[in-house]
Amino acid sequence: MDIKHRPYLDIKKVVELYEKKDGVPIQYVCTSALGSEEFAMDIFYRDTPHPEFGNRYFGLYRDNRFSSDQFQLYITNADKIEDTSFDMIESNGKWHYSQHRHDYNQVGGIAIDGGRAYTRLVGSEVKGVEVKTFVVKNGEFHYYDTIDDMDLITP
Repeated sequence: MDIKHRPYLDIKKVVELYEKKDGVPIQYVCTSALGSEEFAMDIFYRDTPHPEFGNRYFGLYRDNRFSSDQFQLYITNADKIEDTSFDMIESNGKWHYSQHRHDYNQVGGIAIDGGRAYTRLVGSEVKGVEVKTFVVKNGEFHYYDTIDDMDLITP
């Protein structure tokens, strides 16, 4: 499964920094809001819970509300990502998602919008577009065969 992510930060540098700092493997998962927020964060995963805080996911996000050319980087517990779902559309062999409530992600003649808050498709090619629902479990994306029976499909 090939998911098209659009991270904000240099993922390779973040992984190197936190692997060195924490002494455990770290992997990038996605860039997403955790709920209905109007901003997304780059979310990372570790197999073992953090020894001090107990979380396995952490999110890094920038706050530049006070200056467009300067920002502050923040870290937060992102374990909630396993309680959310990602509606995605496929285009040219890649799956695409909206990162947050107002992320109008244009993919060819279609845009997917709404992040984890809602899903809206817009565009001239919307008719017949398949939307699949994915979830994150143990740092990996999985999708459900049908929403009715919630059979988890592992890629």
